[in-house]
Amino acid sequence: MPPRRRGAGLRPRLTLVCTAVVALVSALLLWLGWLLVGGVARSVPSLPPGTTVRVGNVTVPAERLNDAIGAAARADVLRAGLIAFPLVVAAAAVVSWVLVGRVLGPLHAVTATARRLTVESLDTRTGLQDARGEVAELAAGFDAMLDRLQAAFDAQRRFVANASHELRTPLSVLRTEVDVTLSDPDADAEELRRMAGVVREATRRADDLIAGLLLLARTESAELNEVSPVDLAEVVVPALAAVRAEAGRRGLRIQVKTAAAPTRGDPVLLERVAGNLVENAVRHNVAGGWLEVCTGTADGLARLQVSSSGAEIPGDRVAELFEPFRRGPVARTADTPGSGLGLSIVRAVVQAHGGRVWAEPVRGGGLTVTVELPVR
Repeated sequence: MPPRRRGAGLRPRLTLVCTAVVALVSALLLWLGWLLVGGVARSVPSLPPGTTVRVGNVTVPAERLNDAIGAAARADVLRAGLIAFPLVVAAAAVVSWVLVGRVLGPLHAVTATARRLTVESLDTRTGLQDARGEVAELAAGFDAMLDRLQAAFDAQRRFVANASHELRTPLSVLRTEVDVTLSDPDADAEELRRMAGVVREATRRADDLIAGLLLLARTESAELNEVSPVDLAEVVVPALAAVRAEAGRRGLRIQVKTAAAPTRGDPVLLERVAGNLVENAVRHNVAGGWLEVCTGTADGLARLQVSSSGAEIPGDRVAELFEPFRRGPVARTADTPGSGLGLSIVRAVVQAHGGRVWAEPVRGGGLTVTVELPVR
């Protein structure tokens, strides 16, 4: 249902204003013409006294000739003006109505497009190719807004679909394991222990996924809760400590080059950035590979860089890794858990801190991720 209008529309109001302006100017010109004609009539040369002159059908003494000519001229001007004035005002009203309608036509098209929009029809555009000036800018801005909205809704649909798929997987594992075990009347303690282990791993995976989704939502839609001085060289220390045992089991060589990298932000979120980057570098590495973590400042920015060996990643697919639920070419196994939200969270946190993050493939296999944040 279209919204109810409050008062007259813009077209009749603009038409009324234009008509009123034309009427006022016409009345002013008529008055000035009336005055000027009278003044010109008074400047006619005087005749000798005692003579008479016929003005129209009236005989006028010479002494009153100028006044008579002025009155007659003013009367003619007034008669012509009273005929022309309504015609001019009516013509101004018609022309104003037509021109205002042509000017507001593109605005009506934008309004009609906005009313037709739904979640399913975000690909609709105004299609104003012939618009010029400010109207063209308005139409282009409206179409650009629709492009952004469509991209956001498409990303949301993909995110919801991927999240549903990721959550459905551990739930399916849980249901299958429980159903199979319950259907076996001869299940012994060993079988029950095996089922408990599978159920525990599935619930851990679901818990990690939900925690990642909540953290991603927090960093994308909310302001920073706490802002304080943070040194990226310090947040790397607990991140490396958390993965050192796993890196040792996989035989990874770790090289750390830390220098002061002062910035300001939420310490917890920045620790999560370092933790996600280091965890990804370990989990998606190859046995006997390497891992390098560097911090410092460059070009007036605090920098954290994590490089690692791993499978080869095509350069045109690197940017996709920052999208939710996107993983590298290595298939996920029990040794490489994760929800595919690590780099998405990193990007959201970095953007919330006014920084930027990008990734580059390493020659021979692997990935280098660089984070830059404003120096405090």
